[in-house]
Amino acid sequence: MNKNQKGFSLVELLVVVIIIGIVAAIAIPSLLASRRAANEASAISTLRTYHSAEATYQATTGNSTSYALNTALGGLVDATLAAASPTKSGYDFTLTIGGTNNSLYCATAAPSTAGSTGTNYYGVSVDGVIYKKSTAFVCADGVLTTTGGTPIQ
Repeated sequence: MNKNQKGFSLVELLVVVIIIGIVAAIAIPSLLASRRAANEASAISTLRTYHSAEATYQATTGNSTSYALNTALGGLVDATLAAASPTKSGYDFTLTIGGTNNSLYCATAAPSTAGSTGTNYYGVSVDGVIYKKSTAFVCADGVLTTTGGTPIQ
């Protein structure tokens, strides 16, 4: 090998790889935390969308008395949210109706992979208040059980 050839020695390459590893170890956890926060903000926004769509449905198609399941909200929400079991931005959504003539509804958002895609669970019902807690909400027959939940708006 000619002494005039330029290049990196093995030690220099190892130092660069170690520095890249340290930077990655610092950056990746904050990147994942940012992604979880973005997923949670998206879940809250989706519940607001469901609430607005339900209010519009009730005032128009529902004859001011009844609410609808997400599959009947086709023109009021996007196709993803109008699916039977919607999943969006790392959260799974459920929407139930109940009460006399479907006069009640509630919707919940649960992380698809708890701790990874999100850490909080969210729920909303007829009053439009979105609640947050660290365990799943019970949403049955249009009634959201908010025990242990904290309103976020």
